Amino acid sequence: MKLSKSNVNHFQDYLCLMIGFLKKLFEKPDLTPADLSVLHTDIHSHLLFSIDDGSQSLDESIQLIEELMKFGYRRFITTPHIMGDFYRNSAETILPKLEVVRAELASRSIDVTIDAAAEYYLDFEFEDKLNKGEILTFGGNKLLFELSFINAPDNLDSAIFKMQTKGYQPILAHPERYLYWIGKWEKMEALRDRGVWFQINLLSIMGHYGGPCKKFAEDLIDRGWVELLGSDLHNMKHIETFNRAISDKYLKKALSLASVKNNQY
Repeated sequence: MKLSKSNVNHFQDYLCLMIGFLKKLFEKPDLTPADLSVLHTDIHSHLLFSIDDGSQSLDESIQLIEELMKFGYRRFITTPHIMGDFYRNSAETILPKLEVVRAELASRSIDVTIDAAAEYYLDFEFEDKLNKGEILTFGGNKLLFELSFINAPDNLDSAIFKMQTKGYQPILAHPERYLYWIGKWEKMEALRDRGVWFQINLLSIMGHYGGPCKKFAEDLIDRGWVELLGSDLHNMKHIETFNRAISDKYLKKALSLASVKNNQY
Protein backbone atom coordinates (compact mmCIF):
# COMPACT_ATOMS: atom_id res chain seq x y z
CA MET A 1 0.00 0.00 0.00
CA LYS A 2 1.40 3.36 -1.00
CA LEU A 3 1.20 6.14 1.61
CA SER A 4 0.23 9.60 0.48
CA LYS A 5 2.48 12.56 1.19
CA SER A 6 -0.14 13.85 3.66
CA ASN A 7 -0.15 10.56 5.58
CA VAL A 8 3.65 10.55 5.71
CA ASN A 9 3.66 14.09 7.10
CA HIS A 10 1.07 13.18 9.74
CA PHE A 11 3.14 10.16 10.74
CA GLN A 12 6.28 12.30 11.03
CA ASP A 13 4.44 14.82 13.20
CA TYR A 14 3.12 12.02 15.42
CA LEU A 15 6.60 10.50 15.69
CA CYS A 16 8.09 13.85 16.73
CA LEU A 17 5.42 14.28 19.39
CA MET A 18 6.06 10.79 20.75
CA ILE A 19 9.81 11.34 20.85
CA GLY A 20 9.31 14.62 22.71
CA PHE A 21 6.93 12.98 25.18
CA LEU A 22 9.28 10.07 25.86
CA LYS A 23 12.23 12.43 26.25
CA LYS A 24 10.36 14.42 28.90
CA LEU A 25 9.19 11.21 30.56
CA PHE A 26 12.63 9.70 30.98
CA GLU A 27 15.01 12.65 31.15
CA LYS A 28 16.43 13.33 34.58
CA PRO A 29 15.55 16.71 36.07
CA ASP A 30 18.40 19.06 36.88
CA LEU A 31 18.47 19.09 40.67
CA THR A 32 21.34 21.57 40.94
CA PRO A 33 20.23 24.35 43.33
CA ALA A 34 19.71 27.78 41.77
CA ASP A 35 22.40 30.27 42.78
CA LEU A 36 20.61 33.33 44.14
CA SER A 37 23.94 35.06 44.77
CA VAL A 38 23.72 36.36 41.17
CA LEU A 39 20.90 38.61 42.42
CA HIS A 40 22.93 39.87 45.39
CA THR A 41 19.91 41.89 46.62
CA ASP A 42 16.42 40.79 47.61
CA ILE A 43 14.10 43.61 46.56
CA HIS A 44 10.81 42.58 48.24
CA SER A 45 10.38 41.01 51.69
CA HIS A 46 8.71 41.44 55.07
CA LEU A 47 11.60 41.11 57.50
CA LEU A 48 10.87 43.88 60.01
CA PHE A 49 9.13 42.46 63.07
CA SER A 50 5.66 43.23 64.40
CA ILE A 51 4.84 45.71 61.67
CA ASP A 52 2.73 43.73 59.18
CA ASP A 53 1.99 40.07 58.35
CA GLY A 54 5.69 39.22 58.09
CA SER A 55 8.15 38.59 60.93
CA GLN A 56 6.53 38.72 64.36
CA SER A 57 9.62 39.05 66.57
CA LEU A 58 13.17 40.34 66.43
CA ASP A 59 14.54 36.80 66.71
CA GLU A 60 12.36 35.72 63.79
CA SER A 61 13.64 38.65 61.70
CA ILE A 62 17.23 37.57 62.31
CA GLN A 63 16.42 33.93 61.62
CA LEU A 64 14.75 34.76 58.30
CA ILE A 65 17.68 36.94 57.24
CA GLU A 66 20.17 34.20 58.11
CA GLU A 67 18.17 31.62 56.17
CA LEU A 68 17.99 33.83 53.10
CA MET A 69 21.73 34.46 53.30
CA LYS A 70 22.27 30.72 52.90
CA PHE A 71 20.84 31.05 49.39
CA GLY A 72 23.37 33.75 48.50
CA TYR A 73 21.75 37.08 49.33
CA ARG A 74 24.03 39.78 50.73
CA ARG A 75 21.65 42.73 50.81
CA PHE A 76 17.98 43.17 51.64
CA ILE A 77 15.60 45.97 50.75
CA THR A 78 12.71 44.96 52.95
CA THR A 79 9.29 46.36 52.10
CA PRO A 80 6.61 46.43 54.82
CA HIS A 81 3.00 46.77 53.74
CA ILE A 82 1.38 50.19 53.75
CA MET A 83 -2.31 49.56 53.29
CA GLY A 84 -5.17 51.88 54.22
CA ASP A 85 -6.64 51.11 57.61
CA PHE A 86 -5.02 47.68 57.84
CA TYR A 87 -1.28 48.40 57.93
CA ARG A 88 -1.00 52.09 58.66
CA ASN A 89 2.77 52.20 58.36
CA SER A 90 4.94 55.16 57.44
CA ALA A 91 8.56 56.23 57.69
CA GLU A 92 7.87 56.91 61.40
CA THR A 93 6.98 53.24 62.07
CA ILE A 94 9.27 51.53 59.54
CA LEU A 95 12.64 53.25 59.97
CA PRO A 96 12.94 52.81 63.76
CA LYS A 97 12.26 49.06 63.36
CA LEU A 98 14.92 48.95 60.66
CA GLU A 99 17.46 50.44 63.07
CA VAL A 100 16.61 47.83 65.73
CA VAL A 101 17.17 45.00 63.24
CA ARG A 102 20.42 46.57 62.02
CA ALA A 103 21.69 46.88 65.59
CA GLU A 104 20.85 43.26 66.35
CA LEU A 105 22.61 42.06 63.20
CA ALA A 106 25.68 44.05 64.19
CA SER A 107 25.61 42.68 67.74
CA ARG A 108 25.61 39.15 66.33
CA SER A 109 28.38 39.99 63.81
CA ILE A 110 26.14 39.08 60.86
CA ASP A 111 27.72 40.69 57.80
CA VAL A 112 24.77 41.80 55.69
CA THR A 113 23.19 45.07 54.57
CA ILE A 114 19.52 45.80 55.15
CA ASP A 115 17.54 48.85 54.05
CA ALA A 116 13.83 49.54 53.89
CA ALA A 117 11.31 50.90 51.42
CA ALA A 118 7.64 49.89 51.40
CA GLU A 119 5.03 47.92 49.46
CA TYR A 120 2.19 50.36 48.85
CA TYR A 121 -1.35 49.12 48.35
CA LEU A 122 -2.85 51.12 45.53
CA ASP A 123 -5.88 52.82 47.04
CA PHE A 124 -6.99 56.43 47.22
CA GLU A 125 -4.95 56.97 50.39
CA PHE A 126 -1.90 56.06 48.33
CA GLU A 127 -2.58 58.93 45.93
CA ASP A 128 -2.84 61.25 48.94
CA LYS A 129 0.60 60.05 50.10
CA LEU A 130 1.95 60.76 46.63
CA ASN A 131 0.60 64.29 46.78
CA LYS A 132 2.26 64.85 50.15
CA GLY A 133 5.56 63.23 49.11
CA GLU A 134 5.30 60.67 51.94
CA ILE A 135 6.89 57.83 49.99
CA LEU A 136 9.62 55.34 50.89
CA THR A 137 11.60 54.24 47.84
CA PHE A 138 14.82 52.41 47.00
CA GLY A 139 17.46 53.11 44.39
CA GLY A 140 16.57 56.78 44.50
CA ASN A 141 13.12 56.74 42.90
CA LYS A 142 11.95 53.09 42.70
CA LEU A 143 8.43 52.72 44.09
CA LEU A 144 6.94 49.28 44.78
CA PHE A 145 3.14 49.03 44.70
CA GLU A 146 0.59 46.23 44.77
CA LEU A 147 -3.04 45.81 43.70
CA SER A 148 -6.14 44.06 44.93
CA PHE A 149 -6.19 40.32 44.20
CA ILE A 150 -9.90 40.55 43.32
CA ASN A 151 -9.89 43.15 40.55
CA ALA A 152 -7.74 45.95 39.17
CA PRO A 153 -8.51 49.29 40.87
CA ASP A 154 -10.28 51.99 38.91
CA ASN A 155 -7.50 54.48 39.68
CA LEU A 156 -4.65 52.33 38.34
CA ASP A 157 -3.97 54.47 35.27
CA SER A 158 -4.19 57.77 37.13
CA ALA A 159 -1.94 56.50 39.93
CA ILE A 160 0.72 55.35 37.45
CA PHE A 161 0.57 58.73 35.72
CA LYS A 162 0.90 60.54 39.05
CA MET A 163 3.87 58.37 40.13
CA GLN A 164 5.69 59.14 36.92
CA THR A 165 4.94 62.87 36.90
CA LYS A 166 6.40 63.05 40.42
CA GLY A 167 9.58 61.35 39.23
CA TYR A 168 9.03 57.83 40.54
CA GLN A 169 9.70 54.58 38.68
CA PRO A 170 6.55 52.46 39.24
CA ILE A 171 7.26 48.81 40.06
CA LEU A 172 4.27 46.46 40.11
CA ALA A 173 4.70 43.84 42.83
CA HIS A 174 3.97 40.23 41.84
CA PRO A 175 1.87 40.80 38.67
CA GLU A 176 1.63 37.00 38.32
CA ARG A 177 -0.64 36.90 41.38
CA TYR A 178 -3.35 39.05 39.73
CA LEU A 179 -5.14 36.13 38.14
CA TYR A 180 -7.78 38.38 36.57
CA TRP A 181 -5.05 39.31 34.04
CA ILE A 182 -4.28 35.75 32.91
CA GLY A 183 -4.38 35.69 29.12
CA LYS A 184 -4.90 39.46 28.91
CA TRP A 185 -1.50 40.15 27.43
CA GLU A 186 -2.64 43.38 25.83
CA LYS A 187 -3.29 44.80 29.30
CA MET A 188 0.10 43.64 30.60
CA GLU A 189 1.85 45.00 27.52
CA ALA A 190 0.07 48.34 27.93
CA LEU A 191 1.50 48.63 31.45
CA ARG A 192 4.98 47.89 30.18
CA ASP A 193 4.59 50.34 27.31
CA ARG A 194 3.84 52.98 29.94
CA GLY A 195 7.12 52.19 31.68
CA VAL A 196 5.89 50.06 34.60
CA TRP A 197 8.45 47.49 35.78
CA PHE A 198 7.40 44.00 36.84
CA GLN A 199 8.68 42.38 40.05
CA ILE A 200 8.10 38.61 40.11
CA ASN A 201 7.98 36.62 43.35
CA LEU A 202 10.35 33.67 43.63
CA LEU A 203 7.66 31.96 45.69
CA SER A 204 5.32 32.17 42.69
CA ILE A 205 7.90 30.54 40.42
CA MET A 206 8.35 27.83 43.06
CA GLY A 207 4.62 27.02 43.04
CA HIS A 208 3.84 28.31 46.54
CA TYR A 209 0.65 30.07 45.41
CA GLY A 210 -0.63 27.27 43.20
CA GLY A 211 -0.50 26.15 39.57
CA PRO A 212 -2.20 29.09 37.79
CA CYS A 213 0.06 31.61 39.52
CA LYS A 214 3.16 29.55 38.75
CA LYS A 215 2.16 29.21 35.08
CA PHE A 216 1.50 32.96 34.84
CA ALA A 217 4.98 33.64 36.29
CA GLU A 218 6.52 31.22 33.81
CA ASP A 219 4.77 32.93 30.89
CA LEU A 220 6.10 36.31 32.03
CA ILE A 221 9.60 34.83 32.27
CA ASP A 222 9.28 33.32 28.79
CA ARG A 223 8.41 36.79 27.48
CA GLY A 224 11.30 38.36 29.39
CA TRP A 225 8.89 40.70 31.17
CA VAL A 226 10.78 40.77 34.47
CA GLU A 227 12.85 43.64 35.86
CA LEU A 228 13.15 42.53 39.48
CA LEU A 229 12.87 39.30 41.47
CA GLY A 230 11.77 39.34 45.10
CA SER A 231 11.40 36.66 47.72
CA ASP A 232 8.29 38.27 49.28
CA LEU A 233 9.40 36.29 52.32
CA HIS A 234 7.15 36.50 55.38
CA ASN A 235 7.92 33.46 57.55
CA MET A 236 9.68 30.13 57.92
CA LYS A 237 6.99 28.38 55.88
CA HIS A 238 8.27 30.36 52.92
CA ILE A 239 11.82 29.23 53.70
CA GLU A 240 10.55 25.64 53.53
CA THR A 241 9.29 26.37 50.00
CA PHE A 242 12.72 27.74 49.07
CA ASN A 243 14.41 24.60 50.37
CA ARG A 244 11.98 22.36 48.51
CA ALA A 245 11.92 24.16 45.16
CA ILE A 246 15.31 25.87 44.84
CA SER A 247 16.12 23.69 41.81
CA ASP A 248 13.08 24.79 39.78
CA LYS A 249 14.04 25.19 36.11
CA TYR A 250 12.05 28.40 35.66
CA LEU A 251 13.74 29.90 38.69
CA LYS A 252 17.06 29.26 36.95
CA LYS A 253 15.69 30.74 33.73
CA ALA A 254 14.53 33.86 35.58
CA LEU A 255 17.96 34.31 37.13
CA SER A 256 19.53 34.21 33.67
CA LEU A 257 17.37 37.01 32.21
CA ALA A 258 19.37 40.03 31.11
CA SER A 259 16.44 42.28 32.07
CA VAL A 260 16.70 41.46 35.81
CA LYS A 261 18.29 44.37 37.69
CA ASN A 262 18.52 43.21 41.35
CA ASN A 263 22.30 43.37 41.46
CA GLN A 264 22.20 47.08 40.58
CA TYR A 265 20.80 47.93 44.04
